[in-house]
Amino acid sequence: MANRTDPAAKSIHGTNPQNLVEKILRSKIYQNTYWKEQCFGLTAETLVDKAMELDHLGGTYGGSRKPTPFMCLILKMLQIQPDKEIVVEFIKNDEYKYVRVLGAFYMRLTGSVTDVYRYLEPLYNDYRKLRLKLSEGKFCLTHVDEVIDELLTKDYSCDIALPRVQKRWTLEACGLLEPRRSALEDDFEEEEEKEEEEQAMDSVEDDTHEKASIPFIFLGYNYYRGRSPIRERERDRRRDRQYRYSILHKTVLLVIFYIITSVLIIFSNREIFKILVDRDYERDYGRGRERDRDRDRDRDRERDRDRDRDRDRERDRHRLRDDRDYGRERDRERDREGRERERRDRERGRRRSRSRSRSRDRRDRDHEDGDHRKRRTRGSVSPRRRPEDDGSTRDEPKKKKEKKEKKSDGTDHPDPEIAEANRLRASLGLKPLK
Repeated sequence: MANRTDPAAKSIHGTNPQNLVEKILRSKIYQNTYWKEQCFGLTAETLVDKAMELDHLGGTYGGSRKPTPFMCLILKMLQIQPDKEIVVEFIKNDEYKYVRVLGAFYMRLTGSVTDVYRYLEPLYNDYRKLRLKLSEGKFCLTHVDEVIDELLTKDYSCDIALPRVQKRWTLEACGLLEPRRSALEDDFEEEEEKEEEEQAMDSVEDDTHEKASIPFIFLGYNYYRGRSPIRERERDRRRDRQYRYSILHKTVLLVIFYIITSVLIIFSNREIFKILVDRDYERDYGRGRERDRDRDRDRDRERDRDRDRDRDRERDRHRLRDDRDYGRERDRERDREGRERERRDRERGRRRSRSRSRSRDRRDRDHEDGDHRKRRTRGSVSPRRRPEDDGSTRDEPKKKKEKKEKKSDGTDHPDPEIAEANRLRASLGLKPLK
């Protein structure tokens, strides 16, 4: 309840007045001890006493960003929304400078553009010192006119984003503000009035002197009213001398000024001409460099394109050559395989015919052996063995053994590859493949 805006308060810039202070800063102010103890229950009348107790201004300070009492009072003014007359009296207060700065800050937040310029610009003439608390917690020296200039020219002050205001010249062009009048203009006007009065007095004295210098004849003597002719003559000479000196001085000054300006114009023209020439040279040189760079880039691009084209041609040529070689090799391989297949078929046919002839021989031999045994069993007494028969009978087991050894080597395998492999294994002393 203590942090709510006054129900009778009006919205400022289309929002709640307290929303002009950012939410983070507003929550820190609500949690501050000064806000809870000193700002509770304040009204527009009792706020003046707290404002008179201020001894510095600033936004937030320290590591936890604690708000200053100045910020707490600004938020309290936004909460209760005092009348415009009270704020104007704050600004016009000459005795308490912090009260004036407090009113000016509130006017900058809530006032219209014309009110801001109308009530804050006169404070440019206030040069009193102020204590400003920095964000590190240290104090620095500033002045009232510096604070007012910051409020009128900056968009951020005391950790608060200020509402935007239009430039003064735009308001003057629209007729909302009169041209700004400096405080020194009054002094200038007083000086001009004094000079005009002095010139008027000198003209009056000259008129009286002319009237007094008219002679009249009385009893044969010339009498002059006023000053004597000798003093008048000396004064005229002095004036003429001063006038001549002044004219001479002015002419000398004019000549010197003319010489200086002409020299400056010559040097400036020379510098300008030099700058223009250098700029033209740099532009032409830059264009030439860019042109050369473009030409080199085009040449490199053309060279790369030719190199890529040659590489593609060489690759295509190698690919065609590889394809031809591959086709030839494939044809050769096919021919080789065909010849090998034919050779295997022939070998297989030869082995089969050889095995058939062997089996036929063995069958014939077995048949003959059977007949011989039958004849031996039929006879009573076997005749003596002949030496030739003994030798043949002895050689037959050896031949059978040799045949068995040959068959056991696996060299007569029907597959020529296995036979070749067995032949190699036999030479190495290994078992044959089956």
